[in-house]
Parts: sequence; C-alpha cells; structure tokens
Amino acid sequence: MGGKWLELLKQVAPRMSRAALVFEPEHVNAQFFGVIDAAAKTLAVKTVRTPYRSAGELQHAIEAFAAEPNGGLLMVPPPPSAANGDLINRLAVKYRLPAIYSSKYYVAEGGMMSFGAPLFESQRIAATYVDRILRGAKINELPVQFPTTLELAINLKTVKALGLTAPRQILAGAEVIE
Repeated sequence: MGGKWLELLKQVAPRMSRAALVFEPEHVNAQFFGVIDAAAKTLAVKTVRTPYRSAGELQHAIEAFAAEPNGGLLMVPPPPSAANGDLINRLAVKYRLPAIYSSKYYVAEGGMMSFGAPLFESQRIAATYVDRILRGAKINELPVQFPTTLELAINLKTVKALGLTAPRQILAGAEVIE
C-alpha cells in the first residue's frame, strides 16, 4: 500500500521530488517505511520522515517542509485525528502541497486524495476477529486478514486549488468529490 500511495501522489503531482511521511510515532507501523522508501527510489522521490505528537509540532513540521519546492504529504497510517486532518488539509492548500491519506474521510473534508480499504471492510474484518475470539479462538492462532476491497477518492476542488490536474486514468478509477 505504501508504494501505491506514493505512486498515486506522483501521478497527480509529477513534479514532486520530496515526500513528507507524516505520522504519530507512538502509533505508526514502521513496516510502511521500507515499502515507501523502496517505491521512492523507483520514482526519484526523496522521503522525509515527519513525526509529530501535537498539533503545534505538526504545523511546524509541515511549514518547515514547505520551505522547499516540489513537496507532497503522505499520511502514514493510522490516520490523524479529525482536528489534525483539518489542520493538514488547510496547510496543504496554503503551501500547495498535494496530500494522500489512507481514508476517504479526509478527502470529503478537503484533502486531495485517498487510497485504502473502505471503513466497512475494516469493520467487517474486526467483527470477524471478535466473533472468533468470543467463540474461544486463541489470538495468536488467528490468520492475518487483509481487505479485499480498496477505494481511490480524489477531491477535484482541492486538486485545482493546488494548481494540479488529475490524469484521466486516475479519475476513471476514483470516486470523484467536487
């Protein structure tokens, strides 16, 4: 998934040469970084790890990152809080930074793009685990389950506000929010 996020971001913002990997260090799954870094080499994009613990740190980090041109933001899961997502969206437009999330919620709230499992899919998988545990299954014996459905969403108003144009092949496979 991490490589695909970076690839999609680069398709919409082809001049992007730097990507801030924005994350909360206490909650991030570090396995994302290796996959994203491998894709970054292929796409000629420099990644910058951008941890934050508060809204103030988040704002400072994005403003510092925006000081150099051709940047983009990749929100490494888990997604930010709604308040931090709003802050990211406002700063992304202010500094003309294309951004991608793993959840469509942020696109509906003004973020540029998302690619990930629909919320109902994650809830279905979680419910399956809970059911099996309540029936006596041992947690360490449960199989790892991955979503079987992924969705791409793009906010055209935000794309235009950033001075970008979404390629037709992206729009063809995306839920378009205007």
